[in-house]
Amino acid sequence: MDNLKNDLNDVISRVRKFTSSVLEGQPIRLYAAASTYLTSGGKKLRPFMVIKSCEMFAGKEEKALPAAAAVELIHNFSLIHDDIMDNDDMRHGISTVHKEYGLPIALIAGDILFSKAFQVLSVHNKKMGHDDVVIAEMNRILATACVHVCEGQGLDIQMASSNKIPTIEEYLDMIQKKTASLFEVSCALGVLSSPEPLVDNVDNLSKFGRFTGIAFQLIDDLIGVTGDPKLTGKAVGNDIREGKKTYPILLALSNADTNKRKKIMRAFGSKGANRDYVEDAVYAISSLKIEEEVRRSAHDNMMKAFESIKSYDETNAKNALVSSAKFIVERSL
Repeated sequence: MDNLKNDLNDVISRVRKFTSSVLEGQPIRLYAAASTYLTSGGKKLRPFMVIKSCEMFAGKEEKALPAAAAVELIHNFSLIHDDIMDNDDMRHGISTVHKEYGLPIALIAGDILFSKAFQVLSVHNKKMGHDDVVIAEMNRILATACVHVCEGQGLDIQMASSNKIPTIEEYLDMIQKKTASLFEVSCALGVLSSPEPLVDNVDNLSKFGRFTGIAFQLIDDLIGVTGDPKLTGKAVGNDIREGKKTYPILLALSNADTNKRKKIMRAFGSKGANRDYVEDAVYAISSLKIEEEVRRSAHDNMMKAFESIKSYDETNAKNALVSSAKFIVERSL
């Protein structure tokens, strides 16, 4: 994992330098707001997957930098808008953009990140010498991914506001759109940035990204319920208090007997629930071995991701993608 961390840090440094160069302009306050999350924390796995997917097919990192930056800009656009919708105060240990700069600037900061992503794909890929047809395809698939992310967010809001508990299938459909779409397009953009943008290569790496993205969200959901507050910076059982209908909570509710279900629901969606109630709910979920089931499901998705690229030669780039998927499934933060 040390090799992965070093590789990831190297890529993050270059992507950050590139994104900083395209987020300069007037008014300064707007661009400062837009740049907030780009320079603070976050795993930056999506741009890493763009670069490594490109390198898998004999591509050079610099050729994939515009696509990697575009994905990171879109991701940060979605974070700003997510924080507004959830009215969150903090992200990565700092004030959220709308709390620091106010709602009007935060909205425009998100909009400019979205706009810059497509500007980068069009203008900077042209400078890199990419073919016009390939650039058009990059814009098309990123736009499609953005539509899916918005649809997924809409489904998430719909689920949150409904008294109905969604089915596991409904939830998985939502996270495939909201989360996995951006992982999927990251890998596809990487292939299109390479000298071998063949349809089969794009399809196979897209599958790798999709299944890895699903695994990522499942583990994120688990951390929201059972994560160590010292690592997450959030209170134990935070997602239970918030009433978030996430994968481990849905599994627990579908498997719990009457007594355990009662303990879970007593704290679920109750932001003022006392600590004992929340700990009872967490214990009830743990006693159902939900963590093992969530990690097993994440592992199954990881294995599907590996299956999609098993026919390719073992290279440093392929091994880096495999290591990133393993990190996603094994992490505790």
